[in-house]
Amino acid sequence: MANQEDKFKKVVSHAKEYGYVFQSSEIYDGLSAVYDYAQNGVELKKNIRDYWWKAMVQMHDNIVGLDAAIFMHPTTWKASGHVDAFNDPLIDNKDSKKRYRADVLIEDYVGKLDTKIEKEVAKAAKRFGDSFDKEQFLATNPRVVGYKEKGDAILQRMGKSLENEDLADVKALIEELEIGCPLSGSKNWTDVKQFNLMFGTKLGASADTAMDLYLRPETAQGIFVNFLNVQKTGRMKIPFGIAQTGKAFRNEIVARQFIFRMREFEQMEMQFFVRPGTQKEWYEQWKETRLKWHLSLGLGKDNYRFHDHDKLAHYADAAADIEFRFPFGFKELEGIHSRTDFDLKAHQEHSGKKLQYFDPEINERYVPYVVETSIGLDRMFLAVFSNSLQEEELENGTTRTVLKLPAVLAPTKAAILPLVKKDGLPEVAKKIVEDLKWDFNVTYDEKDAVGRRYRRQDANGTPFCITVDHDTLNDDSVTIRHRDTMEQQRVKISEVKALIKEEVDVKNWLMKM
Repeated sequence: MANQEDKFKKVVSHAKEYGYVFQSSEIYDGLSAVYDYAQNGVELKKNIRDYWWKAMVQMHDNIVGLDAAIFMHPTTWKASGHVDAFNDPLIDNKDSKKRYRADVLIEDYVGKLDTKIEKEVAKAAKRFGDSFDKEQFLATNPRVVGYKEKGDAILQRMGKSLENEDLADVKALIEELEIGCPLSGSKNWTDVKQFNLMFGTKLGASADTAMDLYLRPETAQGIFVNFLNVQKTGRMKIPFGIAQTGKAFRNEIVARQFIFRMREFEQMEMQFFVRPGTQKEWYEQWKETRLKWHLSLGLGKDNYRFHDHDKLAHYADAAADIEFRFPFGFKELEGIHSRTDFDLKAHQEHSGKKLQYFDPEINERYVPYVVETSIGLDRMFLAVFSNSLQEEELENGTTRTVLKLPAVLAPTKAAILPLVKKDGLPEVAKKIVEDLKWDFNVTYDEKDAVGRRYRRQDANGTPFCITVDHDTLNDDSVTIRHRDTMEQQRVKISEVKALIKEEVDVKNWLMKM
């Protein structure tokens, strides 16, 4: 566990040191659970968003985009159920005076059981070597099976209690498991209470006439209320999807784990409208498609798993999370939900406007069902960043810190380095910069010895270093160094652009899906 914490601390400090993420308003001691994306972070974030958008919108002829406003008519949130049901179960520790989400305390307890399972697997893999059958071991080892059954039973009971709003049983479960306050260890808990997560604000110039509004807690409702507008103006035929990226706001009481859980965050969502009765097939198809998108980035298949929900939201008939192995364990990265016709029907009822589709194929009018894919952009950023940060032992006994970001997402694609700051080398290097910057984000670096510059670019996640040396003046060639392998190759200046494009091209990455 300590090792995980150390790794996570390194992720947070590296993100600041290399200009990826800063604490918001840091000069005023910051604002809890609010962060700013710095000069490299904003590029990585944009590249992740673009990679999602291209796969989701550009590559599908039946999915279109939308950018709805953050403010919406307040009845929207009544219809969606957020006013009455958008709550987290909170519990206070009487001794440490700290407040926690009751469900997260229980999930973290189960997470420790998962860690125990992983340790058993690692021990057995070492013992049996090549003959080790992981699947069989997970299914038959009594200790592992015991941990798994215990974890499943705990989550099932919690899911049922939350669904039935039996908060007393949620507290009883915390007490039975002897879960202590993570800070103080105290087991002296208050009762569990529900807390609404929406941020309220006002619209209007004077206090008497101002209308109570909310900052949107999700981007999906902007899609639902525009369903007919998009369908008619785009002449869309079912099945079709509407995709959107944008900010959402939740008054998280227990915001923590860096950018994993923030009060202001960005979502990438797609709502796919289907004929009633076909939702289960589409749900399975989108689960598969979304996992393939994640795997295309090469972060490692073992770092992903599906978690099917025992506790379904009131609007869903199926729900699963794609969980990712963060430095603090497996946590939700993306949700795929079969939302039935709940949303459109609720807005139809509250607005008095028909939100239906006439299906010419079956000559029938109906309210479509919806399959949703929803991913947190900030969480995706953290998944990519934390997975890419590595410390490597080199053959000469030294170590290097390297940020092995997928080249397609890296903020800067190449650094151009003159070997020395004289003899006409900077001029050649700057000419290469001028040529490449039309196609890629590149940087020029002439400070320090070239070896130190390589290390700096490694830590910054730059996939290529292009070195201009004295031979360049005679043979028009440069040395390209690859970040991940540290291999160097001599290529003509005229070939540099094509070589970088091959490595960073979205098409080449998405084709792996």
